[in-house]
Amino acid sequence: KIDPKSIGVGMYQHDVDQRRLAAELTQVVSVCVNTVGVDANTASPALLQYVSGLSSAVAAEMVRRREAEGAFATRKDIAKVKGVGKKTFEQAAGFLRVYGGPEPLDATAIHPES
Repeated sequence: KIDPKSIGVGMYQHDVDQRRLAAELTQVVSVCVNTVGVDANTASPALLQYVSGLSSAVAAEMVRRREAEGAFATRKDIAKVKGVGKKTFEQAAGFLRVYGGPEPLDATAIHPES
């Protein structure tokens, strides 16, 4: 929900090359998201776009679908989102978490195809 540059990295952050700062912060956020994973039912489009395999358009569509139809019950529900094809789902599924659903492994990093 917050642009990574807005968190502040010290009083001299404006003295560094802004493109490089943006690239480095983007890399850090991407690594964190793909290491920890995100809750598919609460994550913003700004966070979802960092999930491996998801574009900003697909991230926005996931949130639109979630707001229109309710929370995802399982990870397999995410595969039904417009723009999430087989390859996209394969890439992103292990980083998306669905808590409180009927499938306990959906709340873990265990890929559904494992």
